[in-house]
Amino acid sequence: MTKPAEDTIAVRIAKALAERIISGAIEPGARLRQDHVAKEFATSHVPVREAFRRLEAQGLAVSEPRRGVRVASFDLAEVKEVALMRAALESLALRHAAPHLTPAILDRAEEACRACDAATDVRAWEEANRRFHRILVAPCGMKRLLAAIDDLHAASARFLFSAWRSEWEARTDQDHRAILTALRQGDVGTAVATLERHAQWIGERPVQTRSGALRGAFSIEG
Repeated sequence: MTKPAEDTIAVRIAKALAERIISGAIEPGARLRQDHVAKEFATSHVPVREAFRRLEAQGLAVSEPRRGVRVASFDLAEVKEVALMRAALESLALRHAAPHLTPAILDRAEEACRACDAATDVRAWEEANRRFHRILVAPCGMKRLLAAIDDLHAASARFLFSAWRSEWEARTDQDHRAILTALRQGDVGTAVATLERHAQWIGERPVQTRSGALRGAFSIEG
């Protein structure tokens, strides 16, 4: 059984590597070497292997026979799958959260919405966007559902960073405001329908790694 201390280290390693993968600092297809990671974090291979398993569970890494663990690649089909899953799960969470959304909670979501509009780069926008969505669905109190949504947001962030790596365009998110307006008016049906459409929206934008390999064409609207 994994010792608690090792498990804590594994979580820390997994979070650090996930951040690098999501931001594009570690490219799709790159090999994750146990010895290098263990040396960087001054630990044994045991928590590193656990960290790799956590990354695999999130869909950020894949284990290949005789080739070790590599950063997972992605394509347009995966982007669409994640968008559809987010639409279904976040809509479910919002329906259950709606009865518990107080004016104070909606005010916090409004602040996150304004932070999205004021973002000057993709990282700031993604953090504010994720905060907006999390604030609205958290009151559902369904821990497994929220954990699944968190993983999907991590995947969405990875796609987003790839799409907007070289160029960021500020935007005002009308869907966020429409969702908030509907919730303040008690119109849960409209809020859920808007969120579902919002999570599924996919446009066209080239996605490239630093090596120049084309991965597909898409854009995600938070």
